[in-house]
Amino acid sequence: MSHTVAVTGGTGFIGKHILASLLSRGFTVRALTRAPRNDSSQQLTWVQGSLEDRNALTELVKGARYIVHGAGQVRGHNEDVFTQCNVMGSLRLLQAAKEGGYCERFLFISSLAARHPELSWYANSKYIAEQKLAAMSAGISLGIFRPTAVYGSGDKELKPLFDWMLRGVLPQLSAAETKLTFIHAIDLAQAVTQWLSSDVPQAHTYELCDGNKSYCWKDLQEIGSTARHGPVRLIPVPLYLLQIMADISTRLSQLAGKEPMLTRSKICELTHPDWSVNIQNAVDDFNWSPGISLTHAIHHRLF
Repeated sequence: MSHTVAVTGGTGFIGKHILASLLSRGFTVRALTRAPRNDSSQQLTWVQGSLEDRNALTELVKGARYIVHGAGQVRGHNEDVFTQCNVMGSLRLLQAAKEGGYCERFLFISSLAARHPELSWYANSKYIAEQKLAAMSAGISLGIFRPTAVYGSGDKELKPLFDWMLRGVLPQLSAAETKLTFIHAIDLAQAVTQWLSSDVPQAHTYELCDGNKSYCWKDLQEIGSTARHGPVRLIPVPLYLLQIMADISTRLSQLAGKEPMLTRSKICELTHPDWSVNIQNAVDDFNWSPGISLTHAIHHRLF
């Protein structure tokens, strides 16, 4: 591939996997970064700026036939924090792409949470962004990916849960019958390159997971027990305790001048009963299939 792809979020956990996948497939990449970088190459160019910087976005999309928008706000103490980045930042990027006149395909990395915008500020911001991008994408093929819980090298959110499980303790954060799904960052990144490489871009919304429609907490317990060759104790965490933890997290983050990950808004996502996924549309439309099951990843410590 010799086409230029403009990427946002390339310095983050998922974005690093996307960059690696794009470069391995021969794409030329121009990626947005807030901080200066000294690792540019013939195949990879960094553009310093942010989603608030219209000049940087203009430079980022210059000559890019494809855009992968992976940057997003996942932490926040109020709704406006998510709106400013996930909605307004996304619209500025698409506007720059349209004004640039080169973009043919725009891929928005959303979230499975957008399926239920009522659950959290984050979920609602992703849902609104999807709707507004669709409304202004005329002339550009808009793809929307809704990955479920993403893990892999560089992940800081699910890794502690898996680490504890392999020590023999698994905190159960929702009801026992909750339908949980996961996807490895490598598989998500390969889905991105596969969609971009498809002969005919499909402008649809795709929900992505590892191919297993869902796991329950007992399934995770069994996976962990087999992987560690020993028992795993499943410990239910009551809702009131999660709420206390969220309040403490929010307060400590405020004192540190940072945005909290665990909030009462986020708890609604964590405790939602059904995150099952059917990936058949992605399989049919751009011939993608995941290669890393959760069981394989846990057994081989791929996180």
